[in-house]
Amino acid sequence: MTDVATAQRRRLRPAGLLLLAAAGAWAWIVGRWRGMGAMPGTMGLDPVAFLPVWTVMTAAMMLPATAPVAALYGRTIRAHRTPRVITFTAGYLLVWALAGLPAYALAAVTARAAGAHASTATAVAAAVFAVNGVYQLTPVKERCLARCRSPIGLVLRYTSHPGAARDLRAGAHHGAFCLGCCWSLMALLAAFGMMNLWAMVGLAAVLTTEKLAPAGLRTARVVGMTSIALAIAVVWVPDLAPALVGSRMGAG
Repeated sequence: MTDVATAQRRRLRPAGLLLLAAAGAWAWIVGRWRGMGAMPGTMGLDPVAFLPVWTVMTAAMMLPATAPVAALYGRTIRAHRTPRVITFTAGYLLVWALAGLPAYALAAVTARAAGAHASTATAVAAAVFAVNGVYQLTPVKERCLARCRSPIGLVLRYTSHPGAARDLRAGAHHGAFCLGCCWSLMALLAAFGMMNLWAMVGLAAVLTTEKLAPAGLRTARVVGMTSIALAIAVVWVPDLAPALVGSRMGAG
């Protein structure tokens, strides 16, 4: 009985590590960025300072939904399970860290465009919502979400691969599909605020539900239709995009 319990704890350890890392990331965000709210654009950061913040933010939002994948991957490993799962996670986060470059560019461009005129801010906000809404309903989104929801193919593919880099490659591979699944949701932060804590919590709940809940695909479609509705509603209610409203008031 003790051996069974020990084996079960070992199987669950990779998921626990990711959840612990996510909790640490959330704690850092709450402590460091409390009160910043919907600060527009890049929050006054240059790319070198922005990328670590972005990486911690994506770790907080993404790792809870990735924990079951890490646990599944860990069950295929007989020796050195913990360091290899850490390497898998590093590969996953590397993809999201690199995504911080276009995220920075988007935040900078949208803030500059929105700061030019009130009507420009509204148009930018509507475009951000509309792009997410349309993408959520596309076959590409559906395929990427399917890979995130059922990663057994990825696990089997890399189980037989030789070489020290296989764990890093497996994590990056899964991260690429996750990026394909979630990039448009993350782009909404350009409208809500890159470090808007409540927006981050809401989006993290959405992407976790999409990946783990039985009705994940249905959730993605509902979110897509809601985002299209927001693209229309923001014309009359600009406060739906608080970061872009803020940029109109001169916080570039």
